[in-house]
Parts: sequence; C-alpha cells; structure tokens
Amino acid sequence: MFAAMRRKKQLLRAEDTAAVLAQGTSGVLALSDAGGYPYAVPLSYVFHGGRLYFHCAKSGHKLDLIRRDPRASFCVIDRDQVVPAEYTTYFRSVIAFGTLRVLEDEGEKRAAIEALAKKYAPDDTPEGLDAAIRRDWEPLCMLEMTIDHLAGKEAIELARARQGET
Repeated sequence: MFAAMRRKKQLLRAEDTAAVLAQGTSGVLALSDAGGYPYAVPLSYVFHGGRLYFHCAKSGHKLDLIRRDPRASFCVIDRDQVVPAEYTTYFRSVIAFGTLRVLEDEGEKRAAIEALAKKYAPDDTPEGLDAAIRRDWEPLCMLEMTIDHLAGKEAIELARARQGET
C-alpha cells in the first residue's frame, strides 16, 4: 500500500523520525478534496503517545473533507538548508500517513489540548494553561491522527555524516 523508499540510505531510523515529529512546530496536513484535488493546509500539532493531534474550529472545509474521507498525510520539515555551491539542499523531513478522527470524548479532547498547550507554552503555570484552555474550550475541536505509516528521509550528505562516511 505504501511505496518503499527508493533511496534506502537516506531513510531515517525510527527514533530519528519520532524526534523530528516531537521537535517540529508545524507541518502540512494533506486531505482529499471531493473534486479530486489535494487540499494541503499548514497546522501546528503535537506528537503525543504515538499519535498526532491538531486543533481547529468546529466547522469548516477541513472538517468537511475529513468527514468525507478521514485518510490523510502530514509532512514535517525538520531541516532545509540551501547549499548553492552544490546545487542542492540538505533536508530532513517526515511524512505520516494515517486516519483522522474528531475527538468527541471530553477527557480525550482535554488530554490532547493539554499536550498541545504544554508544547507551545511550556513555561506557563498549570493555572495559566487551564485558564487558556477554558477560555477557548467551546469553539475548540481536536483532531487525532492514528498513524498507519511513517517515513523519514534526509539528504544523502546528512545520512553520510550521521553514518560516519565521507
């Protein structure tokens, strides 16, 4: 179902792939439009417990598409260094493929938004975090992506350096 990576030397190890997702601050969620066009939207996210979580409004184009077809991909770029002298870029990125669902259970929704809030405001107090969540709770929708396939890739130059090659 998922294509094997052609350049296997550039494949990130599972722990490096997870690190990219844990450290990243934004990515692009790609959904399938009813007309056959891809719909890709940049989002903040949190990678928590092996799943991806996103926040959004309770209505809109994104949710319409998810309800029609919950399959999606999410791409995070960890590094994108242009190297003009080599006519290339030193990149590192991850793509997750999976299924999205709207979190309806209040406890699941609260746990997901807390994980997201702690990622983006790690120095806030528990009281500040709780106040921010309560303030935005009513219009808040949380999405969970269960990952079916995960792949990370980096430029061959980065792979060689990591592997101690020249």
